[in-house]
Amino acid sequence: MATPNTTPTPTGAATTAGSVATVKAFLDALSRLDTDAALNLLAEDVVYQNVSLPKATGKAAVAKQLALFGRYCTGFEAINHRIVGDGDTVLTERTDIIEIRKVRSEFWVCGTFEVRDGKIVLWRDYFDWANILAATAKGAGRALVGLAKGLRR
Repeated sequence: MATPNTTPTPTGAATTAGSVATVKAFLDALSRLDTDAALNLLAEDVVYQNVSLPKATGKAAVAKQLALFGRYCTGFEAINHRIVGDGDTVLTERTDIIEIRKVRSEFWVCGTFEVRDGKIVLWRDYFDWANILAATAKGAGRALVGLAKGLRR
């Protein structure tokens, strides 16, 4: 009588590590404002959604949104507090920092990513609108204070 194989396959661990690496590379590309490198990590049938906003379905639709990101953002950073994977699924808990000229906004985000064959097929971010509005108001206030100080000199 054969005994069932209960040893986890190395493929699962390799898949998880590869999926996490893909998501890290994607967020790093965005942090460099390198939208071309970020797009290269997306599958043709990718779905992107900031929850509570409409989905962007397909690489071309996501490219349009990233083009807006690239046009208006003068800086971006994703600080991962936690990033965990299970096979093709990667979850992130992070602080995103978006700069638009002198306005810097820092806010909490949880992200769900699904990776297939080394490409992201799902990118879904969850955040609190009140947190974003407060962070943006704080960033705008700092920018105004900086401007006022500059005018006094």
